[in-house]
Amino acid sequence: MSASFMHSLMNPQSIAIVGASNNPMKMGTMHALSIIKNGFKGKFYPIHPREKKVLGLKAYTNPEDLPEAPDLAIFVLPSRHLLPLFEAFGRKGTKYAIVITAGFKETGTDGADLEQQLQDIARRYGMRFIGPNCMGMVNREASLNTTVTPLVGKPGKLGLISQSGTYVAQTIVYLQKRGIHFSKAVSVGNEANVNIIDVLEYLGEDPHTTAVALYIETIRDPRRFLETARKITPQKPVIVQYVGGSEAGGRAGLSHTGAMAGKNYLYDGLFRQAGVIRVDTIEDLYAHGWALATQPPIRGNRIGIITNSGGPGSAIADTCEANGCTMPVFSQTLQAGIRPLMPPHAPCGNPVDLTFAMDMAVMTDTIADLVMKSGEVDGVVLHGAMSTGFMKAIFPNISYLLPDMTLEDILRQTDRDLSATARKPFENDIPMTVSSFFDRDDAYTLAYEDGEVPVLDAPEKAARAMGTLVRYKKIRDRTPYAHPQGMNPDPAAERIIDDALKKGQNALDEYHAKKLLACYGIPVPDERTANDLDSAVAAAADIGFPVVLKACDPEIAHKSDQQLVHLNITSADGAARAYQQIQQSAGRTIPVLVSQMINGGREILAGITWDKQFGHCVAFGVGGVLTEAINDITYRMAPVGQRDAQEMLTEIKSKKLLGHYRGMPPVDANQLSGLLVRLSQIPLLHPHIREIDINPLILSGSVPVAVDALVVLTQTD
Repeated sequence: MSASFMHSLMNPQSIAIVGASNNPMKMGTMHALSIIKNGFKGKFYPIHPREKKVLGLKAYTNPEDLPEAPDLAIFVLPSRHLLPLFEAFGRKGTKYAIVITAGFKETGTDGADLEQQLQDIARRYGMRFIGPNCMGMVNREASLNTTVTPLVGKPGKLGLISQSGTYVAQTIVYLQKRGIHFSKAVSVGNEANVNIIDVLEYLGEDPHTTAVALYIETIRDPRRFLETARKITPQKPVIVQYVGGSEAGGRAGLSHTGAMAGKNYLYDGLFRQAGVIRVDTIEDLYAHGWALATQPPIRGNRIGIITNSGGPGSAIADTCEANGCTMPVFSQTLQAGIRPLMPPHAPCGNPVDLTFAMDMAVMTDTIADLVMKSGEVDGVVLHGAMSTGFMKAIFPNISYLLPDMTLEDILRQTDRDLSATARKPFENDIPMTVSSFFDRDDAYTLAYEDGEVPVLDAPEKAARAMGTLVRYKKIRDRTPYAHPQGMNPDPAAERIIDDALKKGQNALDEYHAKKLLACYGIPVPDERTANDLDSAVAAAADIGFPVVLKACDPEIAHKSDQQLVHLNITSADGAARAYQQIQQSAGRTIPVLVSQMINGGREILAGITWDKQFGHCVAFGVGGVLTEAINDITYRMAPVGQRDAQEMLTEIKSKKLLGHYRGMPPVDANQLSGLLVRLSQIPLLHPHIREIDINPLILSGSVPVAVDALVVLTQTD
């Protein structure tokens, strides 16, 4: 049995509803009808102030009149009438509720106050509730449907959590037409009490759910989400569509469920860190989620393509390759087995292209079996299986030559049991996705979908779904997460920060920023500060030429733009001139940093950013003066473990820079990832640190060296 409280909420033995009547056009009535007509076996109590019977059942005037405290109360009534009834159920002893009612924090300040009162009542009586502003939930194993849309068909394996009620209720018919069925589905609405993470924990434990899909507009507790998802994703795939990262999407989410949206790039980093697969559309959320829920786990990225048309086969191959798959040329042995089954001119090296052959069984059974049993592929994408749908399409023409035959006569002649065909992926333990331009009106599409083989309506879509299976394999194969070894605050670093705070500084100057980083094992150049010309020249000679001279003032953040950085100085006279030019450019007397000149052809960046929603996050990417223009940076929530850091190195588009590049050696990946691990812990050890920017982090040979650094402080913890 599940350890989550959601098990009790999702499996009530008795339900009361406020807002149902005998008017079929009222939402409350629709919710009640779904419960009654979709097979709920428990007790059902309508609450109505005037009606004696609702939907043929005895109605009660108020919760106090009920013969028992129902396990679950559902509210579909105007928000101004909600609170007294909600509290009455609390007094009665009801512990779980679904608040369909809208008009809370999504409407502004007054609605937020009302929602707070709702939370206060729930806390007072120990109640847990879904909503407000939601569309209910579905539990197919309990034959429970509290949405407005009837359910048909068998229970499925895909769990859904949505911050939009539409994607639980209004899409049910859409999904049924595509052979996709939920195990559980929950519309969480405003998440005033039960949130997406609570439901994710539950679905992670649920034996009937083999994959979890999430539609989200915000994650209100990113750290708990990370910890929860990181436990689930090695055993069970989690797929997500996040909207709200744009300005327009953020405004829409705020007015929809009161969701405060966050930055797209931080969500990308969070999902990667958690092992969650992100997709761009609701169509992909359902389709790829269904593929993950139903298909055998893929063992590699070698994909076989079987098609009856060259164009779709080429489209599948291109899309598969773009999504991390390979299409190996089949061995001579496999091709020799396939060749006699095909037209003489048809290619069989992968893709296998039957070029509009009409014997579908050869393609869908014989060749599919040969390819799956060959040991040469890890997955199959099949396009063009068709029978009854195609015959219906061409019948108006061929009937001219068959005047004595009806469409029904032809369909009877072509009818055959396709259930064994649909079992091929499962018998061979090889996942398959299918592309077809025919819907469930065709016997093949019907058989595949009813047999839990995903059918998509375009070749590229079937290929992308297969790519998602490959993406999840990489997640499943990741090194188990290990929390980074803890570090203790360095006393010298604490003194640097305390001194700056006492002076009222909002940032450390570069010298002290790098001194702080060095306290935690981050390589920095040999350098000195100088307050006059003679000491600057002496420092340069002591360090050894070539050197760099820079302005060193906590109030000057971007020195290069103001001609306050002089590189590759090779003499004492050069050091003197650089010192004088810095003073002139600054317009006042300022300290100068004299630093060892670090040579290297590759500049990267590492840093800590702070976000109101996510807290401290680690950044890694391409550095130097083109950082903002290139924008090749990846992020993770702090702290990061060694696995997280190593994955960051492989995620940037310019990752080739870290390998053998133009005669330069590959970066010491262990040292660089270790740097990110240590860097990620610094702001957690020192709460006054807001941000850290190491840019550039120059690769001196294979070793990363922090040649410039900015540490931003906050005066409050």
